[in-house]
Amino acid sequence: MRHKLAYRKLNRTSEHRKALFKNMLNSLIKYEQITTTLPKAKELKSKIDKVITLGKKNNLQSKKNLFAELQSKFSVEKLFKTLSQRYEKRNGGYSRVIRAGFRYGDDAPMAIIELVDRDVQAKKLDIKIKTEEKAKTPIETKSKDTKKKIKAKK
Repeated sequence: MRHKLAYRKLNRTSEHRKALFKNMLNSLIKYEQITTTLPKAKELKSKIDKVITLGKKNNLQSKKNLFAELQSKFSVEKLFKTLSQRYEKRNGGYSRVIRAGFRYGDDAPMAIIELVDRDVQAKKLDIKIKTEEKAKTPIETKSKDTKKKIKAKK
């Protein structure tokens, strides 16, 4: 019987579960919306609410506790600067879980977990960097090719 057992184990060891949720918390803070399985999303919802509540307490101790849990400077800074001001007047309920059908292959129930009042541009955070790098590399290779052709003509 599973009476009075607090959380889902997700068929993982305690260290694996801790690392999994740390990575998922960092991704959710960075992109403000992620797709995962339904049990993971339901378990992550309570964790992200606790983290944002801790971020709203703007003191050194809560900053140290957040860094100990997240181990990411970027996530802690975003929590303190952006998210704490966004949810200043909201008392809890910072995230929502939306069911997103079933995964092809193993038919696992999928869900989208997102922050309420999220920034749509946060989802495209890494995409801009990749397109800028791709745009720069062809120009550089073309200039090298023209230099080689000029040298070959001489």
